[in-house]
Amino acid sequence: MKKIWFAFAALVGLTVTASYAQPVIHVETGKDEAVCVVRNPNAVALTDAPVVLKVGNENFKSAVVLDGRKEIPSQFDVLDGGATRELSFVIDLKPRQSRTVKIFFSESPADPARYKYRVNAQMFLKENGKIVPKDAIVGTEDNMYNKLHHHGPAFESELTAYRIYFDKKQTVDIYGKVVPRIELPVTMWYPTDRQLEEKYGDDVLYVGGSVGLGAIKGWDGRKTIHIDPMTRREARVLAKGPVRTVVDMEVENWEYNGKKINVLSRYYLYAGHRDAQVCHRFTGDGAKDMVFATGVQKIRKGDVMHTDGRGMVADWGRDFPVTDTVKYPQQTVGLGIAIPARYVVKPAEDRVNYLYLVKPDGEGKICYRITFGAEKEEFGYKSADAFFRYVDAWKDELPVEVTVKGKK
Repeated sequence: MKKIWFAFAALVGLTVTASYAQPVIHVETGKDEAVCVVRNPNAVALTDAPVVLKVGNENFKSAVVLDGRKEIPSQFDVLDGGATRELSFVIDLKPRQSRTVKIFFSESPADPARYKYRVNAQMFLKENGKIVPKDAIVGTEDNMYNKLHHHGPAFESELTAYRIYFDKKQTVDIYGKVVPRIELPVTMWYPTDRQLEEKYGDDVLYVGGSVGLGAIKGWDGRKTIHIDPMTRREARVLAKGPVRTVVDMEVENWEYNGKKINVLSRYYLYAGHRDAQVCHRFTGDGAKDMVFATGVQKIRKGDVMHTDGRGMVADWGRDFPVTDTVKYPQQTVGLGIAIPARYVVKPAEDRVNYLYLVKPDGEGKICYRITFGAEKEEFGYKSADAFFRYVDAWKDELPVEVTVKGKK
């Protein structure tokens, strides 16, 4: 199964278990080499298992990762205004297997052409009749949706693609593929007739005012609430590959429960993965004590729901993904979300969504994973039963165990 767990909470030389939390495995400042041991604790093989190291030396700008003599494609990201430096790579592991890799850090920037890009992220602003690429866009009113091409940032792996609406809904929408490949630089979310004939993918879900797939919402006791009013909304594409994408949506002064709070939502997608990691951080007066909602939307035709009642819910169904129902056929998809129990208050439901009410942890965070499958995929799931079996296994996978040691 594909997976998207993260290395978690370690000092150099200690072994830890990966978790939903953000990675904080440190490489000692001043050390330009490290040895990393990655172990799969599962009884099944893992393909493209992510490993993420937080690097403490602010001078490092790139790294080379070696598995024996074989170089593993890796990515060095500077996030949070320079406060966070992370090295990431993906690795295949047999059941119960441990593999040792060596890491060589450098103060020179990486060559962007060194590795094949297995992921992509993009965002475009419409300016004077042109579509202009942007890595950051700010809005102070809820009027940006139609000013952006494909309405917000989009990101993809070979298997799937997601986009986030730049408006009060901040809905997560999905793009289903027929064959595995990077497509958005070519189709820009909206394929031509010729591209559809060539088996390019397209939008496969009508989200309306729902949570779509895992969008965070407020809760009024009966239904979800959009993130509005607010004073400032920003979208940022922080990383575009070759190994992973990192995309932020940030809102300031959301008026919710009679108070003004801030929400930073970060989305990660890794090479070889159909699932994505979502991590929200809530700040402001009383934000840590507030209850929010997330889940999956109800699919309007033939909807079948599947849940464990503890943090996972999935559904399968079909609908027209766009308003042009003459040119575009109905699409059948499966949606899934897996939320750690520590965030879950209780299951809930409204007219258009299967939900969980969730509450931040002591750090003000709520982190979970989302996944989907489109029936049109030549490489995926063709029935609700098959998709739900995948989700059941996916939600229960144990994360990789990681040991990192500095070396002089």
